[in-house]
Amino acid sequence: MRERLRDRGRLLDIQEYSANAMQFAADVSYDEFVADRMRYFAIMKNVEIIGEAANMLTPDFRQQHTELPWEQIIGMRHILVHGYAEISDMKLWLTVTKDLPLLHTLVSKYLSETDWDDWQQEG
Repeated sequence: MRERLRDRGRLLDIQEYSANAMQFAADVSYDEFVADRMRYFAIMKNVEIIGEAANMLTPDFRQQHTELPWEQIIGMRHILVHGYAEISDMKLWLTVTKDLPLLHTLVSKYLSETDWDDWQQEG
């Protein structure tokens, strides 16, 4: 069961793993990203964990924070885990370079602006 008590921890995971992925992609080109298999798979794993943490957020939290495309974030995780043959190198690159900075910023905002005691008691 998804509990409001755990939403904060899941957001902390998203914050941490998005920072990891962005750090791994910093200062490299798309071609370097694709050629460096260790870097590629490290980023892939971090994006997968982000999707899993997003999936484990309570529906209440996701519904109250619609600025992020939660279903797409979760869907990316499903592709990485179950549809690995369908992974687009470019889509993964754009996710880490274009989408994760916004995700990281908004999740950091949610963490700092949410009254977690109230959030847990509302549920």
